[in-house]
Amino acid sequence: MQREYDVIVWGATGFTGELVSEFMADHYGSGNLTWCLAGRNRSKLDELKDEIDAEDIDVLIADSHDMESLEALVQKGRVVLTTVGPYARYGSQLVAACARHGTHYCDLTGEVHWMREMIDTHQQAARESGARIVHTCGFDSIPSDLGVYFLQREMIKQHGVPAREVKYRTRAFKGGASGGTIDSMMAMMEMAKTNPDIMRIMADPYALNDNERGLDGPDSNQPFFDPDFSSWVAPFVMAAINTRVVRRSNELLGNMYGREFRYSEGTLTHSNPLGALAAAGIAIGTSAMNTAVVFDPVRQFLQRFLPKPGEGPSEDTIENGFFEIELVAKHPTDDAKDLRCLISGDKDPGYGSTAKMLAETAVCLAQDDLPVDGGFWTPASAMGDALLERLPANAGVTFELI
Repeated sequence: MQREYDVIVWGATGFTGELVSEFMADHYGSGNLTWCLAGRNRSKLDELKDEIDAEDIDVLIADSHDMESLEALVQKGRVVLTTVGPYARYGSQLVAACARHGTHYCDLTGEVHWMREMIDTHQQAARESGARIVHTCGFDSIPSDLGVYFLQREMIKQHGVPAREVKYRTRAFKGGASGGTIDSMMAMMEMAKTNPDIMRIMADPYALNDNERGLDGPDSNQPFFDPDFSSWVAPFVMAAINTRVVRRSNELLGNMYGREFRYSEGTLTHSNPLGALAAAGIAIGTSAMNTAVVFDPVRQFLQRFLPKPGEGPSEDTIENGFFEIELVAKHPTDDAKDLRCLISGDKDPGYGSTAKMLAETAVCLAQDDLPVDGGFWTPASAMGDALLERLPANAGVTFELI
């Protein structure tokens, strides 16, 4: 694919877009990768160039709701990296243009219903054009998706069989709330009022699978004690997204994890009674919030106090943030052969680490020799081995057996 640019950063002047652009300037400002900034407002893009010391980087102009401008944009690049969400509101025409013109694509969406719609609508076009479309390339869902792939690869390598179950448990993380993520959630609830299918899709544990279904049921919102971690476990807020992505990866990888594979996510609290109380509190709070945001007055009230789209944490919060996640892979017959890994990130998960993961995904799509052709893929199914090399080397996200 001969294009003027390897990577187009779309939405470069948004909060996350600026972080991505700064990372690209620092790591790929000069070298064998060509990239550019893109958005609606030329003056803001020019200001960003000055801020990140990227005077030699080109600027492209387009509009999310102007298909003609988007088609012109995507034909200039091998990969479009987009931070412009909520994606159900601003991303559909961009996906359509990429699928039509053979332009690879990656984003940060966690909107399961929208991903399902994009797959159903544009899968054939992407296959015919050769466009690799990859959603969820940030904190949701790269640690989950790559972590499971990493452990299953090791289980097969060491013991000749896949793990029958993988459990993902957040141990610790520190960072700021995402205005974009909150806006996406609110927009999804707003759309669900007029389209009941959205809630049905969100509740389906295999919503992103095309054909295969496994043994996992609905997400648990109850606290429980997990002997594999000797700790109480609370619900994890991203589980409803990440679990669907991991299950789709298994299908796209030809059931590499097995047809009876199970996967779950949760948050570790502690082994003592205080841990039980903390897990119960998180579970109650999560259920109450999920119920409350269905109602318009509650959403409108919360939106007055929560971060707005384009807003994010301070530079100190981003730089001093981190995350630690532990996964256990259960051998199908011998507990002594179970494997564990620790996934660590050196920045705020929702912004600092997410920006670096998304940028490296785009560069991977542009430059690496990948084993898949056009179509809708997950990070693990399209780039598993390549990202497991790139992320520790360039993005401060590590995967290690423990």
